[in-house]
Amino acid sequence: MSIWEALAVFVAGVGAGTINTIVGSGTLITFPVLLATGLPPVTATVSNALGLIPGSISGAIGYRSELKGQRRLVLRLGVAASVGGFTGAVLLLSLPSTAFETIVPVLVALALVLVVLQPRMSAVVQRRRARAGTITRTDGGPVLFGGILLSSVYGGYFTAAQGIIYLSLMGMLLDDTLQRLNAVKNVLAAVVNSIAALFFLFVADYDWTAVLLIAVGSAIGGQIGAKVGRRLPAPALRAFIVVVGTFAIVQLLLR
Repeated sequence: MSIWEALAVFVAGVGAGTINTIVGSGTLITFPVLLATGLPPVTATVSNALGLIPGSISGAIGYRSELKGQRRLVLRLGVAASVGGFTGAVLLLSLPSTAFETIVPVLVALALVLVVLQPRMSAVVQRRRARAGTITRTDGGPVLFGGILLSSVYGGYFTAAQGIIYLSLMGMLLDDTLQRLNAVKNVLAAVVNSIAALFFLFVADYDWTAVLLIAVGSAIGGQIGAKVGRRLPAPALRAFIVVVGTFAIVQLLLR
């Protein structure tokens, strides 16, 4: 890897860490850069997953204020994320590299629709529950657990746009602010990346230079993303999610 390629990977890591903390889809920045340096697709995917761990942790730390009072939810959904992330990592080394390419753009598009409609749909659900005298479950119930589990399988496999899917699921099934949900999303992403990475360390090929460059860059980006993301009002954050998600769909369709 030349000095210019190394610089490009580092800058991509900063960008990915920033975008992942605010929304998700940072892999769409780092993955093409790693491929451009000559790494095979699976090696690039594994190296990317390993390198993004510090960024995920950095972003979660940056959102620590929004995590207050959410310990039970994080632990519950963290179990789903762990199982799903491990399963996805196994599938990455077992299935063809194109296995998820057809369905992923559809999933991201659906997630974006849910993110856009979430305030209106949540209001409708709340009115119906008020009339029926029922209370919103604080943990999202089995539907959210199952959704996070399946999303984490994809996250362990490729990770691009998993944060958007997490946010759409939690936004529909939990009665909380988008910023607090984003904080949980960052923790879940850190869990998935870490579980997948531990598996990859023992069974997969990776490039340590790429891993270290992305790790340092994404850790810096995680702090930048937390500072920017936490200051965005809900409508602006929602709009940013849609813009990044749309770009992610285009990128995935063009791959």
